[in-house]
Amino acid sequence: MKKSIYYIILSTFSLNIQAQKTMISPPYLKKGDTIAIVATARKNITDNLKPAIDLAKSWGLEVVIGNTIGLDNNQLAGTDEQRADDFQKMIDNPNIKAIWCARGGYGTIRMVDLIDFSKFKQNPKWIVGFSDVTVLHSHLNHLGFETIHGIMPVNIEKASPIIEETLRKALFGENVVYQVPFEKENKAGKAEGELVGGNLSILYSLMGSESQVDCKGKILFIEDLDEYLYHIDRMMMGLKRCGCLENLNGMVVGSFTKMKDNDIPWGKTAYQIIADVTRKYNFPIVYNFPAGHIHNNSTLILGKKVTLEVNGNETILKF
Repeated sequence: MKKSIYYIILSTFSLNIQAQKTMISPPYLKKGDTIAIVATARKNITDNLKPAIDLAKSWGLEVVIGNTIGLDNNQLAGTDEQRADDFQKMIDNPNIKAIWCARGGYGTIRMVDLIDFSKFKQNPKWIVGFSDVTVLHSHLNHLGFETIHGIMPVNIEKASPIIEETLRKALFGENVVYQVPFEKENKAGKAEGELVGGNLSILYSLMGSESQVDCKGKILFIEDLDEYLYHIDRMMMGLKRCGCLENLNGMVVGSFTKMKDNDIPWGKTAYQIIADVTRKYNFPIVYNFPAGHIHNNSTLILGKKVTLEVNGNETILKF
């Protein structure tokens, strides 16, 4: 009997320690470091990387191009094995200090289980991207590592210098603070917690897997593109039913662009759907945060502790 009681106490203690575990921040970049550009999802066969390479070099970085750039396997940048092998080589190479995913699309979920992250755990590095790269963000955040949600090489040509600067600051370890104008849908309040999340459709696809987003005590960021409005409702209900919303400290709602509707309208906008599903919860929510599938895709450090203050004048998100 005593042994059983001891086991229960020890198990609870271990769980509490795990719950309090602090995310690991990979080493920040410095001039002279080398980064890699790879494709983990959709193919990138056009010559469109020069603006991104030039930008990285202007920051004093060297750039290595992965073997997946230029591969053509229908929609994908090579086979699952080829994409996994390219990514594996880059995370295992101690000379590569960050991996910048070339573009999103679809396909990262097909290769993530082929990756061995054991060397990454010993020598972590920044993984950068958004959209389909949410698979890597959620998986690595779950393993206890910070990642960077931000513009990708194919977006650089249309990105503003201000947005490029937010990425540079995140990579080089400088302070990142956002002040966002008031939105009428906002729910006021102040919260602290690690920022997690990404593309809502991808987060929904990860539910029930070892890469599922951990919402307990966190601030959840969501955004999406080109979805039917009833799909947004379905995915939000999925987050609610799995207990994610119940355990949140706050929510940051980014862009929901190019939303679609059926001949019989759903009757609500994407923001109205999110507001309706989250109505019973008391955590603060900011809408129309400038991040996602938009030109002003502000850089977010996922896994990092942030403070979120939503009031009647503005929203402040501080890393």
